[in-house]
Amino acid sequence: PPIDGLADIRFWDSRDVTAAKEIPRRLLVLGGGAVGVEMAQAWRTLGSEEVTIVERADHLLSTEEPFAGNLLAAAFEEQGIAVITGAGIVAARREGSDGPVVSTLADGREVISDEILISVGRRPRTDDIGLDSLGLEPGKYIDVDDHLVAKGVSGGWLYAVGDVNGRALLTHMGKYQGRIAGDHILGKEVEAVGDVVAIPRVVYTDPQVASVGLTERAARDKGIDAVAIDSDLNGTAGSVVTGLGIEGPARLVFDRRSETIVGATFTGPDIGELLHSATIAIAGRVPFDRLWHAVPCFPALSEVWLMLMEGYERERG
Repeated sequence: PPIDGLADIRFWDSRDVTAAKEIPRRLLVLGGGAVGVEMAQAWRTLGSEEVTIVERADHLLSTEEPFAGNLLAAAFEEQGIAVITGAGIVAARREGSDGPVVSTLADGREVISDEILISVGRRPRTDDIGLDSLGLEPGKYIDVDDHLVAKGVSGGWLYAVGDVNGRALLTHMGKYQGRIAGDHILGKEVEAVGDVVAIPRVVYTDPQVASVGLTERAARDKGIDAVAIDSDLNGTAGSVVTGLGIEGPARLVFDRRSETIVGATFTGPDIGELLHSATIAIAGRVPFDRLWHAVPCFPALSEVWLMLMEGYERERG
């Protein structure tokens, strides 16, 4: 990012932070997305004495439901991780060649750290692979159709899968796109839809944040007549028999017109394992009247589904 002085100092990116061999006493994390929050908690757990996250948005995980980021911020506070939201860094300098980093916030505050992690997003690495010879713009995402074929290249011979096409920057979605592209190359009539309507994503923090599809706000921005139904894991019998402190808000976002789920968010310990059921419901466009007959086991955390479905039933009147 265009931060004064940042390009002149040594900093960590997502590869450096997962390959480091020494624990920094003080770590500053710029960006409160998935990489930022995961690595902040990881290094605090590994022994960093001071960990600070600076996020420009007003809550962590800014593309997810606000309650998810607020839940993480509260957990981080208990764990001794400082969270600064609604702020950005305007300048950074390192004292000497290997001294501490002094980062200046927009309001004039300074944060001193031994290492600084930059986790504010990515851009495609397409600068020098010859895209210009095909009439495509280097350094940009490769625009593809639902067969993963690059648009604007005559003959339809160029496929682009994974982060480089910008559709869904997640490992599992890159693998999915690879399968779709392979099938299409073999002559099968297939199209990628899972990386558009039902993108599952899990933030591997404690507590975890697991989501798929659209948030309530994103659904409404798309013109969907959306309604959000909320519940909490602590209302299930499974939360009692699983262990102490099993709680976390959960939300389903319904499309009132089609009466199907278009988004889901779950929070709590190891909650990512609960996400695939929501992914199936969204990808399959399973209507509420049919989904109602998918009965969760007792006593299990998945009973939160029953509570959410009952909530939508009340909403329907």
